Amino acid sequence: MPQQLNKQAFTGKEKSVGPETLRQSGKRTFIFLLLIACLLLAVVSFFLWWVPYVGLSNINPKLPLISAITIGCFVLFVLGGAITLILTIVRGKNLFINRSIRGIAIRYLFPFLVLIGRVLGIKKDEIRRSFIAINNQLVLAEAKKVRPERLLLLIPHCLQYHKCKIRIIGNIKNCKACGKCKIKDLAALSKKYHTPIAVATGGTLARKIVVDNRPETIIGVACERDLTSGIQDTYPIPVFGILNKRPFGPCYDTDVDTELVEKAIKIFLNYESIDTERPGSQGIKRRKS
Repeated sequence: MPQQLNKQAFTGKEKSVGPETLRQSGKRTFIFLLLIACLLLAVVSFFLWWVPYVGLSNINPKLPLISAITIGCFVLFVLGGAITLILTIVRGKNLFINRSIRGIAIRYLFPFLVLIGRVLGIKKDEIRRSFIAINNQLVLAEAKKVRPERLLLLIPHCLQYHKCKIRIIGNIKNCKACGKCKIKDLAALSKKYHTPIAVATGGTLARKIVVDNRPETIIGVACERDLTSGIQDTYPIPVFGILNKRPFGPCYDTDVDTELVEKAIKIFLNYESIDTERPGSQGIKRRKS
């Protein structure tokens, strides 16, 4: 039986980023900024051709045409990549260059879109949430079944109850399962599905954990800033990001939807994917081999 996604768990109000977020403002923000970037590129390219037009024609009458063709090909190449990215996002299906698209989005598009968003007055965290949602869509589009030992659940230290004296960094099995924070539930999920789990205090330790575990896929829980930097740092390893909840502010007794984490684990272990065959579908279905 297909499992149904918790619609509320994927909304921006709940501070969780999953497939449903892509039907909310996250996807629209990213696509809007991407279209603005393409428009700016076209305008700049036109002026790069038009400004030296008179000078080039004095050198050789054919140079303006050659310049126009060269710049036009570059613009078409970028626009083609942008359209392909948008189609992947909207359709939720893996295209033959999907991994390359994810790499371009992570390395080049995101910093550029942050700059454009800043000019337009869009908050950086909103752009980060949008980027995480788009990254999740691309990761799901190319998702493949992984063995439990190659799926890493990476969680932040701020999920631990602030008065807890137990050291779980390095070995989450030290957790006494008192139930005052979600570490107990996440450790139970790790044991249930036989997947490694690790706690990181920051980007440096997170990178070391990834190097030591050598996972094929990562399910990361963190805030917007840490998730974004983690996705960029670990590329080409796919990272499915889930935003934590911060009822007491950042980095202090944070929370996470463990049901959402479990569903993400099942997606990659059981080779399940978001049902995008029908418009508006919100279910998860098992792929047939």
